[in-house]
Amino acid sequence: MSAEKKKELQVAALENGTAIDHIPPSQLFKVASMLGLQSMNNTITIGNNLHSNKMGCKGMIKIADKFFEEDEINRIALIAPNVVLNIIRDYEVVEKKTVTLPDELIGIVKCNNPKCITNNEPMHSRFEVIDKEKGTIKCHYCERKINKEDIIIK
Repeated sequence: MSAEKKKELQVAALENGTAIDHIPPSQLFKVASMLGLQSMNNTITIGNNLHSNKMGCKGMIKIADKFFEEDEINRIALIAPNVVLNIIRDYEVVEKKTVTLPDELIGIVKCNNPKCITNNEPMHSRFEVIDKEKGTIKCHYCERKINKEDIIIK
């Protein structure tokens, strides 16, 4: 067997579903947990610390017959911005999109200010993304700024 063949990963191709690619290895299991993969009945393939020309090392998750809603994509963006979603239909990638934080997050993040109205009244939280690179957000109601590492996803 050639050296190139030995390096190939033997992972089943998806007929239909989503491949989440270029996940930073340190964030892979956070993404898996946040998506609730442990309770899905879909066929799921997870690879971590895979070689990447772009990143050096990456993680990847393939989920058969799963297509993400916008709020799920926004949750992924909070944990691992700049991952690539590959939408697959009939074994072909029909769409590739780089996940980025939107300008506003509604009902996704919990405000870490205990006095914020969103923690004391039955209402959705609302955050403005003020720095997409650093992942800094600001509560619309109490104006508390929250850095990426302190974000609590609902």
